[in-house]
Amino acid sequence: MLGRLRTFRIAAWLGWQIESNWTDPFLFAVYSIVKPVAGAAILVVMYGVITRGDFSSPLFSYIYLGNAFYIYVGAVMAGISWAVIDDREHYKTLKYIYISPVRVPFYLVGRGVARFLTGTISVMITVMAGLLFLNLQLDLGTVNWLMFISALVLGVVMLANLGLLLAGVTLLIAHHFFLIGEAVASALYLFSGAIFPLDVLPDWLRPVGFAIPLTYWLELLRRALVGNVAEAFPTLSNFSNTQLFGILVGLTVGFGLLSTLIFRWCDHQARERGLIDMVTNY
Repeated sequence: MLGRLRTFRIAAWLGWQIESNWTDPFLFAVYSIVKPVAGAAILVVMYGVITRGDFSSPLFSYIYLGNAFYIYVGAVMAGISWAVIDDREHYKTLKYIYISPVRVPFYLVGRGVARFLTGTISVMITVMAGLLFLNLQLDLGTVNWLMFISALVLGVVMLANLGLLLAGVTLLIAHHFFLIGEAVASALYLFSGAIFPLDVLPDWLRPVGFAIPLTYWLELLRRALVGNVAEAFPTLSNFSNTQLFGILVGLTVGFGLLSTLIFRWCDHQARERGLIDMVTNY
């Protein structure tokens, strides 16, 4: 166990060095601020045009917080899966990692920590911008912090499992699929209730939203932060907080087992087919 934790810690340090050392600290700070604000601005402009600037509506808080915390989805999933491409294609070190005494899944999850940290910065900046400039209905004094932290930690574990699943798939594909993490996150964006309730989806697509853990995770975060504002929307209003936690735990465990099985199978296939040191030359 100590060896696994050491692998995770060193991989997290390495990932942060790679993510933060591509430019000078000032430019990195500017980039960290501008990127999330620009992303949120697109949603704000669309909402403002449609509602004629009604930012005091509970609907705005609902979609703004959903969009803000969805940043974690792309950050964690892409951070873990991208590590395979980064080490195999760019630095050509993945084969050395495989022959070293480390557990590869712990290494890959550790590499994703840097994206989690930069994602956390983006989430904080996005929420702060909403509080300062957009009348976001969020009172920090009434936040259920225990519920929020519990849901956030459970959600990050769930996202790490999904990222590991994608990392396994990435072992078998060429480097021009390097955006697989972002692509999957973008696809799930429509089905997770991040910016609109699942009730607006067609009947035949709605079960997809109920089958993925992101839906329940975002709902728990909203309830912890804005309470009755989130509960006022009909999709999951019949579920108590305890029920939502139970569903999220069950889906997290289920996807965790699934991701472990898929990663092991993909890892075995990559070893057998000599893909660990594959470099795409086209």
